[in-house]
Amino acid sequence: MQPFFNLIRWKNLVMIIIAQVLIKYAFFEHFQTFTTLSNLGFLFLILATVCLAVAGNIINDIYDVETDTINKPDRVLIGKQISEKAAYNLFFAFNIIGIILGFCLSYMIGKSSYFTIFVFISISLYIYASYLKGTVLFGNILISLLVAMSLLIVAIFDLLPVMITENRAFQLVFFDKIFDYAIFAFLINLVREVIKDIQDVDGDYKAGMHTLPIVLGRERATKIAFALSMIPIGAVIYFMATYLYQDVLAISYFLLCIIAPLIYATIKIFGAEHMKDYKHISSIYKLIMFLGILSLLLYPFIFKLSTNV
Repeated sequence: MQPFFNLIRWKNLVMIIIAQVLIKYAFFEHFQTFTTLSNLGFLFLILATVCLAVAGNIINDIYDVETDTINKPDRVLIGKQISEKAAYNLFFAFNIIGIILGFCLSYMIGKSSYFTIFVFISISLYIYASYLKGTVLFGNILISLLVAMSLLIVAIFDLLPVMITENRAFQLVFFDKIFDYAIFAFLINLVREVIKDIQDVDGDYKAGMHTLPIVLGRERATKIAFALSMIPIGAVIYFMATYLYQDVLAISYFLLCIIAPLIYATIKIFGAEHMKDYKHISSIYKLIMFLGILSLLLYPFIFKLSTNV
């Protein structure tokens, strides 16, 4: 079972589940927003999202066998511990299950058109793995948008269907806040994707890809990653100054757990030279993403409900 869990990247799936649960129960439910999803409906949403993420991880590994053989030979699973045929069967199975669950969920809440969101995610993950991953920034942007969507999809399915004129302003306060978190996830993942491209440049080059470090060179790509890393720092500082300036605990958490690691990662990018440096930076950004998600736990305890929640 260990090869299977490694293939589906179970740690990333756990992070998705934690994020969605916190959004639903530590944020929406605590502040008694008008919500659509029952516990069963929310379970369908989690399972649909996770199934599509699993399918995306599998197809990504299938197309990455050549590059991973060079970049991460000890982590290659397809063709060694799991056959390519079995991997494709798992890819199709999880895709089908995810889309069916998405259709059932959309039907349950009376928003059949929302089903297209799951179809879009499924198609996008395939296009990313089969083509866009080897292009300059397009793949990085697409996968970062999909990471952001894993957060925003909770607000789309839970808040929008019950939004009416009378509660619109109230609902939008919470939708906008999750949108802010989605932007944060997009920015963090975008920087991390560029870092990972630099880390994998040797294998990607031999595979004929045209990622940013291959087209512009590792040094220029590192400078671009450094510039990109400044954006989430500025975004989080703006968020703190706008929404958190009155709360010492919130400011302390964001300074110590978000800003400090972001600055540390930026400094490490500036001085990165070896592949182990980029691997370390990538791990730091994953930790920052997780700590950012955990900040949702602050809302029930330190914030009073207002239009500036």
